Amino acid sequence: MVLERVKWGIIGCGNVTEVKSGPPLQLTPNSELVAVMRRNGALAEDYSKRHNVPKWYSDADQLINDPDINAIYVATPPETHLEYAVKAMRAGKIAYVEKPMCRNYAECLEILKVSEETGIPVYVAYYRRALPGFVKVKELVDSNAIGSVRLVNVRLYQKANQDLGEKELPWRYIPELAGGGLLFDLAAHTLDYLDYVFGPIGNVKANAINQAGLYPAEDLVLANWQHETGVAGTGSWCFTASEHSKIDEVEIIGDHGRILFSTFEFSPVVIENSNGKVEFPFQRPAHVQSYLMEKIVASIRGEGLSPSTGASAARTNRILDEMVKGYYGN
Repeated sequence: MVLERVKWGIIGCGNVTEVKSGPPLQLTPNSELVAVMRRNGALAEDYSKRHNVPKWYSDADQLINDPDINAIYVATPPETHLEYAVKAMRAGKIAYVEKPMCRNYAECLEILKVSEETGIPVYVAYYRRALPGFVKVKELVDSNAIGSVRLVNVRLYQKANQDLGEKELPWRYIPELAGGGLLFDLAAHTLDYLDYVFGPIGNVKANAINQAGLYPAEDLVLANWQHETGVAGTGSWCFTASEHSKIDEVEIIGDHGRILFSTFEFSPVVIENSNGKVEFPFQRPAHVQSYLMEKIVASIRGEGLSPSTGASAARTNRILDEMVKGYYGN
């Protein structure tokens, strides 16, 4: 499916679309934002006025069936990704889905099945595959700057949100809505990016538990895995640590050096090898999804390939499922 101009509609114009993802739909060449939808019509109207979007809806089906739209950005919680992505493709419209792609791998496979049946592509918002600092890491690995890669170590420790007991629990902490807890919301970015750099992950062994009892989802996950290319990996994610333990670090170890970077902090990419230590600084862009959106629009126009697709994103959901299956008993 090739389009000359991509005309977007957003389902779920919430916080993530305000700066991260909404503006790139308008700013990318050959792309425009035609309409937005939110169940609260007043909020949808407000968004449309503030962002100069021509149309707004309070009903998703009306947006999906708008003849002026040829691509749908599903920016809702994962609970409804399957429903809206399938409806979009059945209506002949490209689907762009927030991450994680779905609540579980089975739902991802349903989306891929409909994509194959309809011939309509689906993309997923794993935008780190296109961000300059992460592109640099992949370039360093691919150029053998640290030799043959042996393993990758991931550590993400955060302090718990202190407001959790004072208001309605956010959807990110409710497995029925999100698929899991913050592992699905945050670690998904890292795992998907490692899939991009080292290829699909094969075997996974993990232990997911809840230590603090602040919410029903897992709050600590310890895992090890092996990519099909042979690179090994370990990861530990703790979402109820102290402020003094806070860390966001990915370490890639090769037989001639190592690379350090962060998933969320936009700290400099660091390489250490026989040539010494070198830092590659990169800044957080004004709109973090802009680089990926450029590639998605180019792909839709038949001018290139997107690094993030439904197929690649589904693999990440499979790994997330494997990591928490002992906790949820599936």
